[in-house]
Amino acid sequence: MICQDFPPAPPLRDFVKCYHLRHFVVSQAEKLPFKPYAPRPEQTLAFYPRGFESVEYVSSGIILQRPRSVIIGQPTERTNRHLAGSEFIVLLVNFQPGALYRLTGIPSHELNDSFVDAEAVFSSAISQVNARLNSTGDYLEMIAIVEAFLIDLVKNNRHESHPLDQVTDLLVRQPENARVLRLAEASFLSTRQFERRFRQRTGVSPKLFARISRLNKSVRMKYNRPDLDWLTIALQCGYNDYQHLAKDYKDLAGVLPTTYFLEETKAPETQFGMRDSSL
Repeated sequence: MICQDFPPAPPLRDFVKCYHLRHFVVSQAEKLPFKPYAPRPEQTLAFYPRGFESVEYVSSGIILQRPRSVIIGQPTERTNRHLAGSEFIVLLVNFQPGALYRLTGIPSHELNDSFVDAEAVFSSAISQVNARLNSTGDYLEMIAIVEAFLIDLVKNNRHESHPLDQVTDLLVRQPENARVLRLAEASFLSTRQFERRFRQRTGVSPKLFARISRLNKSVRMKYNRPDLDWLTIALQCGYNDYQHLAKDYKDLAGVLPTTYFLEETKAPETQFGMRDSSL
C-alpha cells in the first residue's frame, strides 16, 4: 500500500506539479472512513485503476461516483471522498497553474466544483491508458503509462504559458504575500481584464483563489506541525487573527479548524499508518 508523491519527468515539469498515488487494500469486514477535502488550489486529472471513489458535496448532500478517469476542476467548497472496493488505487496528475487550460482550451471556470469524464475530452487515448493501468500493479509502470500519454498531449498543447501562471504559483506558495496580486493587477490595462484572464486560467477570482491558497497553507502547516497553535498558524498564513482563520474554515471547509483536523485524523491513510504526502 502507498500514499506518496512522485515528480514528473523533465519534459513535463512546465505542466505537471507532481503525481500522487494512493493504494489501499481493504478486508471485506472493513469500512473505510471518508477523506475530508477542504478546497485546495489545484486542478487534476485522476485515474482509478482499482475500486471506486464517490464525492459527497457537503453543502448539498449530493453524492456522485466518478468514472475511471476524470478531469477535476478547481474546488471552491468542501467535499468528502468515499472509497469503495476491496482494493483501491488512484493516480492523480496535479497540474501546474494554467496547465489544464493550456492543454484542453476549456475555460477553467466551466469546471469549478465538478468533474468531467476524461474520455469525453481526450477520446480513445484515455481509454487505452485506462486499459493499460488496469492490467498492471507496478507503481512506476503506472506513472510511465500516464506520462507517455501526457507527453503526447503536451506536443499539441493549445495555449502558451502566461505570466499569470507564475503569479498563481507564487500565490499558492506564498498566499500571505498581499503584494503579489497588487503587482499582477497593475501589469494589466484594467482590473476587469485581469480578473477575466485569471478566471479563465484558474477558474475563480483572484481574491477567492488567494483565500483558498491561504486556507490550504494553514491545513498543511497544522498537518505537518500539529504542535503549532492556531494563532501562530493564522498569523503565518496572513490572517489577521484566529477569528479570521476560523471564518475561512467555516466558509470553505464547513467546520471550525479543530473539527476539520479531528476528521482528518480518521482519514483512510491514517487508518493504515501512513501520512498524506499531498499535505
